[in-house]
Amino acid sequence: MGLKIHRPKRGSMAYYPRKRAESLVARFRVWPDPHPGKPILLGFAAYKAGMAHAVVIDDRPTSPFYGKEVVKPVTILDAPPIKVIAFRAYTYDPWKNLKLSLGEVWMPDVPKDILRKIPVLPEKFNKEEMMKKILDNVDVITEVRAIVATQPRLSGIGKKTPEILEIPIGGVDDMNQIIKFADSILGKDININDVFSEGQYVDVAAITKGKGWQGVVKRFNVKILPKWHKHRKGYRRIGAIGPQNPALTFTTPRPGQMGLHKRTEYNKRILRIGMNGAEVTPSSGFPHYGIIKGPYIVLEGTVPGVVKRLVTLRFPVRPRPPTYPTGKVQIVWLSTQPLQGA
Repeated sequence: MGLKIHRPKRGSMAYYPRKRAESLVARFRVWPDPHPGKPILLGFAAYKAGMAHAVVIDDRPTSPFYGKEVVKPVTILDAPPIKVIAFRAYTYDPWKNLKLSLGEVWMPDVPKDILRKIPVLPEKFNKEEMMKKILDNVDVITEVRAIVATQPRLSGIGKKTPEILEIPIGGVDDMNQIIKFADSILGKDININDVFSEGQYVDVAAITKGKGWQGVVKRFNVKILPKWHKHRKGYRRIGAIGPQNPALTFTTPRPGQMGLHKRTEYNKRILRIGMNGAEVTPSSGFPHYGIIKGPYIVLEGTVPGVVKRLVTLRFPVRPRPPTYPTGKVQIVWLSTQPLQGA
């Protein structure tokens, strides 16, 4: 009787298909609305600058280190203001399964950098006509989203072409207030502290680091076969793919694309929001990024993706229990030591 092996399956079956992301801008499919009582944007976008470590006072009452200093790994995000270039109203079709656009309103003078992303724009934007169309159909509007553009010229990323994405407007149930708010922020800059505050939790989405086409050993942690015994066809491979009849199973480890996937991480706490990037930038700058010129975010923990990659933030879809603190975090010390060779 042969030895039966009992062990967990190597490699995660959580994400399929494992293919490259369609865009480097990670988009959320769900946007939770905290309903603060006033219209707000339900998300933000920032660039990943690098990591550091901070000494903070643990404020979790259930923690054995409550009230003591603890060291936390932190991620620094460069968060220049985002510009609202347009907003769009949506409704549903009679089958309730397709979101239809009722119209969109654009700012009068679109920045020239937008043409790097959208080469052809209408010559004239008739704002009054589109606003009238939206207000006449306010009863069937289900959602209003702001079309925002990042401003990488204000960051340390060293590029000019902005990223464009849609962020819903929420906060209240009155659609007239939401449309009025969308009109008021059209063409204006939105800062990070207009959306989020220190101490609260956010979800982050980004595109992970790409690793190209990889074999089953690296991709699924398959055990390497012994090299010295009957393995003339290779040893960094699986023993058998499986039966051809009835079908090969998708759970069989196969070589393929690894990395450059969209991933979402939940409940990252904002430790600090600042307006002067010099407060967190190392003396030699962040490796492969440079310096942060303006607003920044200090997030507890790690964030997917490489530096210079855009990170999208939203309100948490899986809120923490009430025992978790949400107030401002006391940071005793934040490392700004040079990171070369770290």
